[in-house]
Amino acid sequence: MTPVVSTAGITLALDASTYDGSVAVLRDGTLVAERTVAMRGETEERLMPAVIDALRDAGASVADVRRVVCGEGPGSFTSLRIAGAIAKGIAFGNDVPLYAVSSLALVVAGARDLAAGRYLAVLDAMRGERYVLPLAVDVHGAITPLAPDGLALDGLQPPSGLRMPAGDVQPLVATLAARAIGPLESPAAAPHARGVLRLLDAVLAAGPVPLDGWEPIYGRLAEAQVKWEAAHGRPLAT
Repeated sequence: MTPVVSTAGITLALDASTYDGSVAVLRDGTLVAERTVAMRGETEERLMPAVIDALRDAGASVADVRRVVCGEGPGSFTSLRIAGAIAKGIAFGNDVPLYAVSSLALVVAGARDLAAGRYLAVLDAMRGERYVLPLAVDVHGAITPLAPDGLALDGLQPPSGLRMPAGDVQPLVATLAARAIGPLESPAAAPHARGVLRLLDAVLAAGPVPLDGWEPIYGRLAEAQVKWEAAHGRPLAT
């Protein structure tokens, strides 16, 4: 039997897998504050101020945070690193656990007034590709990974999802009898930290990630690394 992990106290959730960053504050498993900020084209970092503002809206401070949940991607390299650094810093400073959640799952979980059914969460992977993750929403609003019997989804390992050519998305939607949802889809929805509320029990049950070893799932190498490796003819890691 999976142990039940307490949701008491302040849970801080954040995600920055796209050009928007989001923050949500949960108190005792209830959403009490949220913020959304731009992550691209700005002259200053806006996610940490949004964390402070959201906590203030909830009548709390960073010192009150009992657990941190961070969207792990896949998505924007720079934005994910900012979110990951903030999440790690608060978790380390407060000596509290850090949990990771799929940013693709937050596309569905963070959407408002979403009807029960099958969905394919879709995020832009650039270079003519998409990140996808199929999910099912039941009549009670519970969200679970979707992998129908007999359907081979090579490389699709929740919660990270699959990177695929953009032209393959609609055929997969048809195969799944699902609806595509994402920033570029209809319905349009971006990952949002408030979605952690609907996923919190599963996230906590999966257990915390190690502060010294965890990093977001970027989905692909950063452009700077690609150029370095092309110029030097070898992987950067070596």
